[in-house]
Amino acid sequence: MKILLVAATKQEVNIDFFSSQEVLITGVGMINTTFSLTEELLQNNYDLVVNMGVAGSFNSDIEVGDIVEIVEDVFSEIGFEYGDSFLEFSDFEMDNTFKVIGKTDLKKVKGITVNTVHGNVKSISEVVGRLNPDVETMEGAACFMVCNKFEISCIQIRSISNKVEKRNKENWDLSLAIKNLNTAVKKIILDI
Repeated sequence: MKILLVAATKQEVNIDFFSSQEVLITGVGMINTTFSLTEELLQNNYDLVVNMGVAGSFNSDIEVGDIVEIVEDVFSEIGFEYGDSFLEFSDFEMDNTFKVIGKTDLKKVKGITVNTVHGNVKSISEVVGRLNPDVETMEGAACFMVCNKFEISCIQIRSISNKVEKRNKENWDLSLAIKNLNTAVKKIILDI
């Protein structure tokens, strides 16, 4: 099976761990991910794409360092403001939400993909009330969308680096999240 590992940054992938795997570093965000992954899939064929990286958790049951599989992901900011409300477009045919069947034994969660990570109590409350996500990333739905268009199987594995709260980097643990992420993805690949 030919597998492509996709991550936003070099820091999220231990290249020595995955010396026999193809790795694509896209850059941060949904635009970089869409462009880089599309370019790669136009040139090479894969049986599976594994989108791996860190995420922030909205869910109090998901702790820093936990590993999750995102099985539903939404572009949370595609829509329009109507007074004080945010509404999704209903009169356009657009793929805004992506659902996949879980492929691991990890906790299955709902994610949102954002351009701006949440760090404001009011905006956090609004997005939780509107979409009730477990986690947020800046690339997940973009990876799902591109793989869907190319009809390539995709799984999204995330390690929690922080709680989504008023921005406080002292509460983050990137090194733990990245260590746990690489260990979990390596196990998943060996089990396939």
